[in-house]
Amino acid sequence: MSRPLDTLWYTRCPVPTGLGIAVQKGWLEESLAEQGTQIKSLRESSDQAVRESHFDHTLQNSVRHGGNIPAIWARASGRETRVIGLSWADEAQLILTTAESGIRSVRDLKGRRFGLPDWSGAQIDFTRAQAIRGLENALRLEGLEVRDLELVDFSLKGTFSDEAPGNIVGITGHGGSRRRNGQNPELVGLLRGEVDAIFLKGAHAVQLAQQFGLHTVIDTGAHPEPLIRSNNGTPRTLSVDLNLLEQHPDAATAILASVLRAEDWAHQHPDDTRRYLARETNSSEFWVASAYGEDAHLRLRTNLDEGSILALQDFTDFLQRWNFIPARFDVREWIDPRPLEALRSRLAQKTG
Repeated sequence: MSRPLDTLWYTRCPVPTGLGIAVQKGWLEESLAEQGTQIKSLRESSDQAVRESHFDHTLQNSVRHGGNIPAIWARASGRETRVIGLSWADEAQLILTTAESGIRSVRDLKGRRFGLPDWSGAQIDFTRAQAIRGLENALRLEGLEVRDLELVDFSLKGTFSDEAPGNIVGITGHGGSRRRNGQNPELVGLLRGEVDAIFLKGAHAVQLAQQFGLHTVIDTGAHPEPLIRSNNGTPRTLSVDLNLLEQHPDAATAILASVLRAEDWAHQHPDDTRRYLARETNSSEFWVASAYGEDAHLRLRTNLDEGSILALQDFTDFLQRWNFIPARFDVREWIDPRPLEALRSRLAQKTG
């Protein structure tokens, strides 16, 4: 029996997600209005502990759609959360060098200096984890290992949720605001010649690469092998806390329904979707298309496909191997298909 839910806290990363569009379109709020539930943005809170739940998922009755590293870390650290959907939207994952570096291929990286962000104050440094993943995946294609390079750390102080995000053009910043405010020391280190290569991903990666005339050694996000493309954003997790799922199952199903509604809409509205994604990523439509593809609107699909589950397990194992999470776990036990099954059953009844 589903109990009435007073408030739902939501959060998403500044990346393409169905939840982001559902929020912008007002469909998440609409889907819960019938139950008398109000929605609040976790990342807009003036309370840092509430904002930090974007990463550690400690806030009860909350939903998160975005990069999987914080979600995996929270689960491995004992948070009672469940994944109700996985979305896989391929994106640019670039290993970049300067034109003067002499590095033209992955093989040329051997023995060179690779710059890594180091958010030592953060509970989970997802920026470092995704960079190492991109580097390791690229090197493995040539029979090399991360230890074949010299890793250079660039330290950043504080945490990702230190600053309350401001509201700009109707879109509130969320996730890693300091980097968006200009703190990208590994890029500065590359331009100064302190390191030979770095990893950047998404719309800002392709934009910075062009602006600074950087050479792309490899884009692992475009590789045909899914496990090479698998990283923080592939697949992205749609997760809720267990209390929400157990005490308010109708709300969990409504959340997923709003996400799928937004994705169905996106598939029919490529131009509008690109504009929405530009707002979500704090970028332009041009860079959105460059980073996420001209078919970015078709890449918004949330499900529980076997390929996404296998990639999520592979990536979880990577995080444990590199000591980003305290323990390995079986992601199948983390997934709860009930909301998706409820929606499919409802659809079958309508069409039956």
